[in-house]
Amino acid sequence: MSGNRIIQVSSLAFLLAAFLFVVQPALAGGPAKDSDEVSKLLSQVKSEAIELQYDTSIMESFTRSNLAWESHSGKISQIKEHVNNVGKTLTRLNDARNAASPWQEQAIDRITPLMKDLAENVSATIRRLDENKNHLQNPEYKDYLLANHEMTTEVVNLVSDYVEYGKAKAKVERLAERLETPSGLQ
Repeated sequence: MSGNRIIQVSSLAFLLAAFLFVVQPALAGGPAKDSDEVSKLLSQVKSEAIELQYDTSIMESFTRSNLAWESHSGKISQIKEHVNNVGKTLTRLNDARNAASPWQEQAIDRITPLMKDLAENVSATIRRLDENKNHLQNPEYKDYLLANHEMTTEVVNLVSDYVEYGKAKAKVERLAERLETPSGLQ
C-alpha cells in the first residue's frame, strides 16, 4: 500500500472513531435520568429510618435500666410500626423500579435485604419479649436489642449515602446543563 493510501485509511479510521465517541452517548440516550419519584421515596425511607434508629437506640438503653416489660412492649410496638412503614415505602420503590436509574435500582437492591433482616430481628425481639417478660436483663434479649440498633444504624447510613449521592448527582447535572458541557464530558 502506498503511503498516501495508509494516511487516508488511518484518517478515515480516526474520523470514524471520533464520530462514534461523540454520537454514541446521544444514540444510547445518554445517561439514564434519575426518577424524581424514586428519589422522593428514598428520602422517605431515610426519614423513617432515622426515627427507627432513634427508637432502637432508646430501647437498647432500656437494657441498662429496670423498666417494666410494658415500657419495652410500647417501644417495640413503635419500632414495628416504623419497620412496617419502611416496608410499605420499599414496596412503592419496587413498583417504581422501571423508572429508576441504575444507581437508584442499586439502592433499592441494597436496602431491601437489610430491611428484611431488620424486620425478622424485630419479630424475634417481640417473640422473645412475649415469652420472657420477667427476664429483660437476659443476655440473649439484650443482644436482640443491640442488633436492632446496629441494623438500623447501617440502614440509616446506607440510605443517607444514596440520598446524598442523588442530590450531588442532580447538582452536577444542573451545572453541566448551565455550562452546556457535552454529555460525554460529565
